[in-house]
Amino acid sequence: MNPARYQRSNERRPHQVIEPITSQRDLFVLAHMGIPRPDAAAWQLQIAGLVERAQTLTLDDIMRLPAREVETFHQCAGAPRRPDLAVRRIANVVWRGADLAALLRASGVQAEARFLWSYGLDHGRYEDVSAKWYVKDMPLARLAEGGVLLAYAVNGEPLSPEHGHPLRLVVPGYYGTNTVKWLWRIELSERRATGPFTTVLYNDPDPMTGGTRPVWEAPPESLIVAPAPGPLAASAMEIWGWAWAAAGVANTEVSLDGGKSWSPAQLQPRRQWSWQRFSFDWQPSGPGNFTLAARATDARGAAQPLEKARNAVHTVEVTIA
Repeated sequence: MNPARYQRSNERRPHQVIEPITSQRDLFVLAHMGIPRPDAAAWQLQIAGLVERAQTLTLDDIMRLPAREVETFHQCAGAPRRPDLAVRRIANVVWRGADLAALLRASGVQAEARFLWSYGLDHGRYEDVSAKWYVKDMPLARLAEGGVLLAYAVNGEPLSPEHGHPLRLVVPGYYGTNTVKWLWRIELSERRATGPFTTVLYNDPDPMTGGTRPVWEAPPESLIVAPAPGPLAASAMEIWGWAWAAAGVANTEVSLDGGKSWSPAQLQPRRQWSWQRFSFDWQPSGPGNFTLAARATDARGAAQPLEKARNAVHTVEVTIA
C-alpha cells in the first residue's frame, strides 16, 4: 500500500467534463484506504465459494480469454453516509477485459448462489471502520444483463495503479464503489457480504420499506457542462451536458428558473451503458440572473429529485449582461 491512507484526486468541475470519452489521466481517483501496488507477475485471482470448480488464475490466464470492450459511465457515489449529497464525480470510459459471466459458467455456479462478493487488495482504516480487505457484493442475477468485466485496460491503456492495476471488476450501471479495484478474489454466496463496506457504509435509507437499500445501481442524473457559471453575453447559446442512468435515460429537460418550469431538451442515444449528450437552444430575452437546471428521467420512469439526494438536480447560476 503506497500511500496507505485515503486518497482523492483528479476531481473536475462540471464545466470541465467536456470530452465524450474521459482519458485515464483525467479519471477521478478515490481510494478509501490507500493504493496497493501488487506485482502483476505474482498476482493471482481466486474464484471460490459456491462453485463446482474453484480456480486460481494469473493475469496471463485472464488476458488469454476472449476480450470484450464496454463503454459505460463511471460515477462516484460520494460520501458513504450522505445519501442527501450530490458530489457529481462522473466520467465515461471504455473498459477492456474478460467477460465474468462466461468465466463463472466455466467454474459451474451452484444453484444456491445468490450474491457475488469481490475482494480488493486495499485494507486498513476508513473513517471509523477497519477492514481486512475492501469487500463489496452484487446480486448474481446482474450477470444476466451482460457487460460485467474483469477489466485490465481502460481506453486502450493498461490500468494504472491508481485505477486498479492489474485487474478490477466493472459493473456497468453501478456506482464506482462497486467496481472493485486491485481485485484478487471472487466468491459466490447465498447471502450478502458482511464487511463494513456493505453493512455500515453504502446503505441508504429506503423510505418505501423503512429499512435500507444498498448503493448499487445509479439512478438518473444529469450535469450541465456549458455554459459555465458566471457572466454571459446576451446572444443565442446552447445549454448542453451529459445525462446517465443504469436503465438508460429516456428524456431530459432544462429549466431557466431553477426548476419552477421545464422545457424538453434534445437527447442523443446511448451506446451500451454510456452517458448521453443533451442540448437546449436558448436565446435570452434580456439581461438578468438565471438559474439553469437539468433533469433526467430514466427508461423506468424515475426522475431526478430537486434536492437532498445523491442524484439531485444540478444547477448553474449565470448572469446575462
